[in-house]
Amino acid sequence: MRHRSHRHSLGVKKEHREALMANLAAALFRHGRIETTLAKAKALRPFAEKIITLAKKAAATDDAARKLHYRRQAIAKVRDKAAVKQLFDERVSEFADRKGGYIRIYKLIQRESDGAHMGIIELIDGSDEGYSKPKRSAKKPAAKKEKAEVEAPVAAEEAPAAEEAAAEPEAAAAEGEASTEEEKKD
Repeated sequence: MRHRSHRHSLGVKKEHREALMANLAAALFRHGRIETTLAKAKALRPFAEKIITLAKKAAATDDAARKLHYRRQAIAKVRDKAAVKQLFDERVSEFADRKGGYIRIYKLIQRESDGAHMGIIELIDGSDEGYSKPKRSAKKPAAKKEKAEVEAPVAAEEAPAAEEAAAEPEAAAAEGEASTEEEKKD
């Protein structure tokens, strides 16, 4: 039994869903960016990325029969020869150096008519590095370093006062010794 097989059902039958994904993918490959509902965009991402992976495999191989095989697999899923031709011949070079994550989804405001959550799904440019996330381990030493820097000036400001305070008891002790010596003499 295959569990969790209904991930992106979109409330339609299998045939309708396959046709919907094929049409959305064809539009995405032709235009590079489309606006749709957020649920459809999230369902389209894995579908389209698998087709892009087929195009990358075809570009990487030298065997003509293998290239044709990958192209036919893509046509069987996308159902638009012109969109597949454009992807395999023109756009695949953009993704040659990427290991994955060919598609980005932006969230938009809700559609006014029915309140559906909207989004833009786009093909990522091959040179785009995306957002850089700082490593978590790098944050902790920086926080400790900042605390040490904050404490160090405070300690430096207190140091002259501490030296003066330390000098005062010594002076008071020296005066006290002198006064006790004078008392002993008397």
